[in-house]
Amino acid sequence: QVQLVESGGGLVQSGGSLRLSCAASGTLISIYVMGWFRQAPGKQRELVASITTTGSTIYADSVKGRFTISRDNAKRTVYLQMNSLKPEDTAVYYCNLHLSLGRPPVGPWGQGTQVTVSS
Repeated sequence: QVQLVESGGGLVQSGGSLRLSCAASGTLISIYVMGWFRQAPGKQRELVASITTTGSTIYADSVKGRFTISRDNAKRTVYLQMNSLKPEDTAVYYCNLHLSLGRPPVGPWGQGTQVTVSS
């Protein structure tokens, strides 16, 4: 059974940094495109960063230049380094698996990790 567990969130001041981790169990991640999503209160969940099996990365315009996604297939873990955080980055952050870029996620949603950025 596939399980995704996000961690690393917290409360940080505007301009600060956090590093999120997503640990997968029950599957290898090396065959999947991995994505980080976020959902702010009252808003739909949105994809903020993706990393392909070959390490290519794609970012939403809102986080480009501030967030960096990376993966460690041996550890079955995906990371999201978030720098220059803004109050509008406040959300619950989730990771998931994709069979390919542009296709919907196929894994179960985890609990997510809360990121709160104070102004």
